Amino acid sequence: MYIKNINLGKNKFFYLILIITINFLTIFAYSEDEIYFGKKVDVQILDKLSSKNKLVKINIGEEFIFKNLVLKVLKCKNSKFDDNPEITSYLQVKDINNQNNNEVFVFNGWTFSSSPSIQVFDHPVYDLWILKCY
Repeated sequence: MYIKNINLGKNKFFYLILIITINFLTIFAYSEDEIYFGKKVDVQILDKLSSKNKLVKINIGEEFIFKNLVLKVLKCKNSKFDDNPEITSYLQVKDINNQNNNEVFVFNGWTFSSSPSIQVFDHPVYDLWILKCY
């Protein structure tokens, strides 16, 4: 007399469902880096001539025109530590009025919210600060 092992088939089905569930969860789960990298940036612009501040919200990868400056933020990242938050961003700034063709960007580099003097944005009319990355 021959006896079929039905439990073996049930175990295979259980493992198949388990593997599909794990794959589904990993596809839709956020990685740790996605939590800290933002999609928008708040930039504070100071006009030195009029002493007026302007807060602008810029989407990552899009150009934003403010008077004669073209701002583009390529990346921004929040720090993992909440006690002393650090916001870093990669910023490109062009001056439309600058006729010097040898210099493409007025500023092209990383900026740090806690220490803006590390990478200085040096412009005769404007100052820039990264305030928030979200």
